[in-house]
Amino acid sequence: IGSRKWLAVSGYGLSALSKPFFYIAGSWGAVAAVRWADRIGKGIRTAPRDALVADSVRKGRRGLAFGIHRAADSAGAVVGLLIALYLVSSIQPHEVELRAATFRTLVLWSLIPAFLAVLALAVGARDVPRPAASKEAGSQDSEAQTSDSQDLTPGSPANQAEGSGRAGGRARDHLGRPFWIFLGIVAIFELGNSSDGFLVLRAQERGLGVTGVLAMLVAFNLVYSLVSAPAGHLSDRFDRRRFIVAGWLVYAALYASFALAQSTAQVVVTFILYGAYYGLSYGTARALVAELVPAEIRGTAYGLFNATVGILSLPASLLAGLLWQGLGSWHGFGPAAPFWLGAGTALVAAVGLMVWRPAGPEPR
Repeated sequence: IGSRKWLAVSGYGLSALSKPFFYIAGSWGAVAAVRWADRIGKGIRTAPRDALVADSVRKGRRGLAFGIHRAADSAGAVVGLLIALYLVSSIQPHEVELRAATFRTLVLWSLIPAFLAVLALAVGARDVPRPAASKEAGSQDSEAQTSDSQDLTPGSPANQAEGSGRAGGRARDHLGRPFWIFLGIVAIFELGNSSDGFLVLRAQERGLGVTGVLAMLVAFNLVYSLVSAPAGHLSDRFDRRRFIVAGWLVYAALYASFALAQSTAQVVVTFILYGAYYGLSYGTARALVAELVPAEIRGTAYGLFNATVGILSLPASLLAGLLWQGLGSWHGFGPAAPFWLGAGTALVAAVGLMVWRPAGPEPR
């Protein structure tokens, strides 16, 4: 549609508009519907947002840019969780279960940053002119295509419209084999990457209450925030795959620790360290995607990447639930099983990424 910014704004807007309905939701079906709308908003915004980040910086700074983005996101989560921790500890200091009234109070507070984020993006962000995909557009197009470092070079509006029109169908054919191989490796990892809610359930199973869970999430996001920017910056200097592999190996080790944990303290420490996995791999993987495809089809690439991650989260979580508690007369393999599965798929994906050598220059 020619505007990544407004597509991202619409996604954030849908998520923000859905949040007030949590306040009045009176059944699990209503909560599921509101949650569904919120996730649709996330699906709409994520790909254009990632493409905006990639377009806004030169190649040698993308890892840092995505790292800063993730660090800021996690820092915001820390502030939000600290507010939630204060509210919960004030309203129900000694209770394990979250009261409905407390939940509604948290919903009201969450509306403030949700709508401020939409306003900040709408006012502060801008679309970056992109090089046209077709060589037939003439000398102006070819000038914009000479180097990846010229992503910020503005072209005439007419030239961009003409190029994007001709690129439409052909662009999706030019994602290239390296991108599809990387996407396949990511899919292997995601098959065992169930919802982080299972980690919280593991902590609660070991006796952690509501305020303890919130404090644990604060520490997790703090680690995530502190690791993201340095890891992204280093990935600009070295092969990005090393950092993704490191993140997946950390994930495998920590999931094995979740499976073996016998005490609340073990689960809490493991969960806090889990932030290092996100910091090492989350932003770095998205920086790598930007370098595996032409600039004019990054939106398509990010759409496919995030769709793969999002779609596979459902079967991964369903499988984790079945392994944990079974179905019907079958009682499953117990709480440790989904974590062993996650550790195994992470190891397989890490090995696959280590042996993969994309054509051309090493991705950085």
